[in-house]
Amino acid sequence: MIGFLKGRLAMKQPPMLMLDVNGVGYELEAPMSTFYTLPSTGEPVALFTHLVVREDAHILFGFGTDAERRLFRGLLKVSGVGPKIALGILSGASVEDFLRTLEAEDVAMLTRIPGIGRKTAERIIIEMRDRVQKLSMPTVGGEPLGAGMTQSPQSEAFSALIALGYKPPEVTRLLKSADEPGLSTTEIIRRALKSAVKA
Repeated sequence: MIGFLKGRLAMKQPPMLMLDVNGVGYELEAPMSTFYTLPSTGEPVALFTHLVVREDAHILFGFGTDAERRLFRGLLKVSGVGPKIALGILSGASVEDFLRTLEAEDVAMLTRIPGIGRKTAERIIIEMRDRVQKLSMPTVGGEPLGAGMTQSPQSEAFSALIALGYKPPEVTRLLKSADEPGLSTTEIIRRALKSAVKA
């Protein structure tokens, strides 16, 4: 099992990123909560990792903090929750926000995340309540976020939201709420996800 990777950030295009570790490029999928803390491309970075092995693929997931990885692993143990839904939850809420959602038993907030219906949301709340103390860990602070790569910030945000499971018409609506000149890709995605949770 690969516990963490330390190297240079070779590429970032939500939800994918590539880490150059001594000349070997590791492709990882990461939640937006991790993308918000990534440095600029070419800068050094260290990420906690989790490997998901399927019949057709080995997928490596990267996290800026151990608390994010703990939450991801806890969510995978919930019946009906796979890596895509777990990433969606971490992209829509910080670990602290998720813990508050559990405490408040806020089913409605969870059902706003793509792929989560009412029954799954209720199951997540019931099954995750017992694991809350394990998740309440101090987090390691991230570094300032760098600029996007080649596409326009709006295009990158659109692709990232589609990859997180939102439908194109919904993405268009969410991006309108975050339409402000000069915003970075991650800030656009952050605002769009906030408006999705409030909707």
